[in-house]
Amino acid sequence: MDTFDLSEFLGVFIDEVDEQLDIIDQEILVLEQEGESPEVIQRLFRAAHTLKGSSATMGFEDMTKLTHEMEHLLDHVRNGRLSVTHDLINLLFKCLDELKQLKEEIVSGQDPRTDITPLIEEVENFSSRKQPEQEEETASDEQYSSEIQADIDSYREQGLHIYELSINISAECEMKSVRAFLIKNQLESAGADIIQSIPDFDQPDNQEEDYEKIKFLIAAQQSSSEISGLVEMMTDVDQVAVNDFGQEAAVKEAAAATGTEAVEKAEVPVEQEKKAGSAPKPEPPKADEKKPAKGRQAAQTIRVDVGRLEHLMNLVGELVIDQTRISQVSGLLHNRYTEDDTVDDLVQVSDHVARVIGELQESVMKVRMLPIRQLFSRFPRMVRDLAQTLDKDIDLVIEGQETELDRTVIEKIGDPLIHLIRNAVDHGLESKEDRAKTDKPPKGVLRITASHEENQVVITVEDDGAGIDPDKMRASALKKGVITAEEAEKLTDDEAAYLIFRPGFSTAKEVSDVSGRGVGMDIVRSHIESLNGIIELNTKLGQGTSFKIKLPLTLAIITGLIIRLADRTFILPMSNVVEIVRIHPDTIQTIKGKSIVVVREQVLPIVWLHDLLQIPRTDPGNRQLPVVIVGVGEKRIALIVDELQGNQEIVVKSLGKYVGKINGVSGATILGDGRVELILEVAGINRMINNV
Repeated sequence: MDTFDLSEFLGVFIDEVDEQLDIIDQEILVLEQEGESPEVIQRLFRAAHTLKGSSATMGFEDMTKLTHEMEHLLDHVRNGRLSVTHDLINLLFKCLDELKQLKEEIVSGQDPRTDITPLIEEVENFSSRKQPEQEEETASDEQYSSEIQADIDSYREQGLHIYELSINISAECEMKSVRAFLIKNQLESAGADIIQSIPDFDQPDNQEEDYEKIKFLIAAQQSSSEISGLVEMMTDVDQVAVNDFGQEAAVKEAAAATGTEAVEKAEVPVEQEKKAGSAPKPEPPKADEKKPAKGRQAAQTIRVDVGRLEHLMNLVGELVIDQTRISQVSGLLHNRYTEDDTVDDLVQVSDHVARVIGELQESVMKVRMLPIRQLFSRFPRMVRDLAQTLDKDIDLVIEGQETELDRTVIEKIGDPLIHLIRNAVDHGLESKEDRAKTDKPPKGVLRITASHEENQVVITVEDDGAGIDPDKMRASALKKGVITAEEAEKLTDDEAAYLIFRPGFSTAKEVSDVSGRGVGMDIVRSHIESLNGIIELNTKLGQGTSFKIKLPLTLAIITGLIIRLADRTFILPMSNVVEIVRIHPDTIQTIKGKSIVVVREQVLPIVWLHDLLQIPRTDPGNRQLPVVIVGVGEKRIALIVDELQGNQEIVVKSLGKYVGKINGVSGATILGDGRVELILEVAGINRMINNV
């Protein structure tokens, strides 16, 4: 018989591993903050259990062994045998890091190189520790049946209570076995699952006196008082004792009473252990078989390869282009043949197709959208570790995690955000001693937020630290030759702060292993601008610094402003357009060879876009000039164009390796009339202006 090939499920497995590792990462942090929370411990246990089962199925033994030991460790915490301490948290994080390394080896297809034996031994040694007040009690505890433990773990994974019921049936009851079966049926009718019973109800040679005292080990949603009430309401029941099964002793007692030999925990996952026991029982329900609440439908999901989504998005893009073309053609025909009913029908069909394609586009866009939580979930652990390294007390506040963003943008914005956060922790937030000197609370606050604003996503990284000193910025820039003394004097405090984005610029007194304020900030800005985004800086000395990043929702289909220069057409991304105005040529002034214009009391540099793109200017005569004001970070630039032809959704196409990179151009698109036009890159245009 052929071996069953699991390789086709590797992608699904990796997705599940990523999901469970994220849960473990977040829950360890919550456990560190909240202490011994049963709910948090249960979620950690469930995630480790899920990883153990899936890795065992796929044959990844190292991951299976490590998660099995994590389960054992967490079970001791859950049962009160171990307390949540700093050492425990660090050990859990160590296990998490090792699991991530194992996952990377699986993804890369490498043979296992990570030796998990030392960590396994460390976890085992930690698990064997005893609480002082429990030393005597646990010293006499025996290991119990792996069969029972496996069932208990499976039920607990679903949040069910485990109870031991001790029931005495009245001596006057003439049919004790019948009464015992009625009690069993009553419990099962209430939704309880019988894990084990004493005596074994399936043994045909049980005697009537065996049922005078009966015990059940059950899994149920109800409280202990509700379970007790279910049994007490029945006749011929003298006594009912319900014990919350929180200690191994209860299982040990049940195992001993049935003659099941207690065995030591095996090193293999409990799911793979051979069941041994005389009392057959219902199979514990699996987590994914849990029934939805009444009146609610269980959400159904399906994992789809990203490549298929990309292909689907490309096809939708082609539809958008063709639909625009059809709309233009039907409009022309309608104007030419105004009395033709067939043309009217064509226009109606065209409008309907446009609506359907619009809905299809929106649906596909939503499929590509992911909650930014998947990116933000990396930061709490990172901030925690950095704070410990730097001996700082930091309160991380994350808001807007459900804000959705295109998965491509999420992938590309990760590194810039990590750099901003590391800078904020290292150089933005002061030490506890320095904060005390300025009467600040010892705990600094780092706030990361995300929100939607129109067709953009705004991400803010803000700290309540020392802020950026504009005088130090001027002095450092002057010393490095970035600016002249005359330029330094003219810089406002805000403009001085923006020097941080100059290549290689820094005011840090020494290079840090964590980061360096300003080192690489030019890369951060370039990265964001390559996504058609902008980054804004706001800082107040002694109060803190805020970086605000504005990004388009998606990079595949954007809203573009169609402009005309002489006989050429270009596209400007609307995400970079701040304002559109019309000015008279006489309002343009020249100062030191640079053209400027005053718009709402703000002095803006103004350039003929024709000159940058080497297109002959057209004579404006006495008419007003259309001017598009675009934003690049804090900077605003006024661009003179010949004509504004409106805005529309456009499909972004790469120029390809044969064309390569063109200054001031980010890509191309196909307009409705079939023409291929270039999409301008505002950040590149700004660089061209600076080089003129």
